[in-house]
Amino acid sequence: MEDYTTYFDVNKATWNKKVEVHAQSDMYHMAAFKAGKTSLMPYELKALGDVKGKSLLHLQCHFGQDTLSWSRLGAKCVGVDLSDEGIKLAKQLNKTLNLDAEFVCCNVLDTSKHVSKMFDIVFTSYGTIGWLPNLKPWAKMIAERLNVGGTFYIVEFHPIIWMFDYTDGVSKMRYHYNREAVIYDEYEGTYANQSSKMVSKEYGWNHGLSEVVNALIEAGLQIDYLNEYDESPYDVFPDLLKLDNGMYKLKGQLFPMLFEIKATKLK
Repeated sequence: MEDYTTYFDVNKATWNKKVEVHAQSDMYHMAAFKAGKTSLMPYELKALGDVKGKSLLHLQCHFGQDTLSWSRLGAKCVGVDLSDEGIKLAKQLNKTLNLDAEFVCCNVLDTSKHVSKMFDIVFTSYGTIGWLPNLKPWAKMIAERLNVGGTFYIVEFHPIIWMFDYTDGVSKMRYHYNREAVIYDEYEGTYANQSSKMVSKEYGWNHGLSEVVNALIEAGLQIDYLNEYDESPYDVFPDLLKLDNGMYKLKGQLFPMLFEIKATKLK
């Protein structure tokens, strides 16, 4: 069995550096967030509905804006992330905003070793599963942490998006849709601030939709729906056009940019 420790350590170091850059970026709107602006998208809010009084586990939470947005809506939240700096900032924000969320620093695949609580909702979004070499342990952990009748929800960039290499600012189709081998990227900047001088060193893996769906089914979850969308909520890929609704599309776009899955643990 392959040892992924080195890959995870490199990714953790990169995400630790990203925290300060992202917290100061226009994309994360820190001042507006602190003033009360939610970081959640309308379709995320629609998917989970009224979360007041429900327990929610947020996987790969970065520095916790979405976690804290759910907390503001009345959910009892726990956020998990690989980055020490991300969790440190999340805890600071939680204290500043006088909320009651909890944050745990660990590899998402090790969540059950660090979090023993059960949850009504497990939530994750945007650029998360690509950091994982195998989705079966991930899906198994999700099922372990969900109450019977609980909801899993993921909204994520479409696998087709990750077939392209964006490191030189131009989209070039380079990787197989279901590529099993690790992909290494090293580049200057980060998606939230492309002019930053920080160097991102990243190991990632491509996962097709069938792999995502089948991992969840094998773990014992029932798929309620799978939807695909042509728009991105973030201007994080080359040559995107901003729409009147604030979302982004590619010029002459021929494939989806997002997918969402909602699933239920039945037993």
